[in-house]
Amino acid sequence: MMKKLLLTFALLFSVGLLAAQTTDQKIEAQRRLIADLEKQIAREEQEISKLKKGRASAEETVRRLARQIDSRNQLLDVTQKDADKLEVEVARANGTADSLATLLADYKARYAEMVREAYRNYKHNNYLTYLFSSSDFKQVTRRITNLREVAAMRERQMEQIKSLSEEVAAQQALLADRKYSLDSVKRSLTSQRSRLQKDAQAARANIKQLSQKEKKALQQKIAQEQKLDVAIDELRKLVKGNTEGSSFSAKTSNLRLPVVGGSVKRYKGNMAEISGPKGAQVISIYEGKVVEIKRNRITNKYDVYIAHGEYISSYANLNAVSVAKDAKVARNQPIGTIGSSVNVMTMASEYKIVFGIYGPSPKVQLRAEDCFKK
Repeated sequence: MMKKLLLTFALLFSVGLLAAQTTDQKIEAQRRLIADLEKQIAREEQEISKLKKGRASAEETVRRLARQIDSRNQLLDVTQKDADKLEVEVARANGTADSLATLLADYKARYAEMVREAYRNYKHNNYLTYLFSSSDFKQVTRRITNLREVAAMRERQMEQIKSLSEEVAAQQALLADRKYSLDSVKRSLTSQRSRLQKDAQAARANIKQLSQKEKKALQQKIAQEQKLDVAIDELRKLVKGNTEGSSFSAKTSNLRLPVVGGSVKRYKGNMAEISGPKGAQVISIYEGKVVEIKRNRITNKYDVYIAHGEYISSYANLNAVSVAKDAKVARNQPIGTIGSSVNVMTMASEYKIVFGIYGPSPKVQLRAEDCFKK
């Protein structure tokens, strides 16, 4: 029974330690993302504060506020994930602490029973009587050994109780630390939501100053920020002779949308805008090879380019990427997650990517949405 209890304690300790280390790494990664986003927002706030008042600067203010709102939305998402991880860790630490406390109480109860039994034996038949009642010297030796083993057992039990008490204290300290961190993160979430509302109000106030013509020009400029910033002609040189996904052609159709649960609408030229739910996976429309991954310096989102034979599909405005350059991808394989953007007229958050399809030469004209027609 004692061995079983020891095994239980060892298992609880090792599992708890491993889970805590893994969670610490994940939480630290979230904290780095949060810190990067906070620095980015702080830079934008400084730039906005430097802009002069007037119609000429209203357009630039709206553009910067739209980017800042998008950054705050990303910060809220990342901070919420941090809070979720901390809540899981609080529950885990609480469960481990409770289990260890129960085990400690059981240890103490067993030790108390050993002490009571030893006292009863001492009162009714003390140790000297126990030894002198031996029939010969061999039995005396055996009884002395027995007494020593009992004493050693009690000493081991005391050490185990001490060790377990320290672990219970450590788990309770970890639990208190996690609860404090969770409270801090939740306060940060509340603060960021409040500042997000203020940013949106300021942006809408600036939009009212613009004429319809200026609004249209502003939409075009913001759309330009989301354009694919890699020269396709350069990528065409890289994919010459590529055999991965070479069965793709200008006639390929009936493919799944690159955003799970998404909807498509025409964007411009050979591109389509694919909207979807928050956090939706972005998938490769066809098997192929990742030829380039770029990070947009303005929007801070990712653009991924995949070669299907000598055709290229592009996926702009990804929030995160789950593939690497030169990696082979299967049809419908996840390559990242949908990115956020801001509707400049309403300052409402949207989730979409800009999908493009390019032929082996500029002469091969394609419409991106045709890939998905049945």
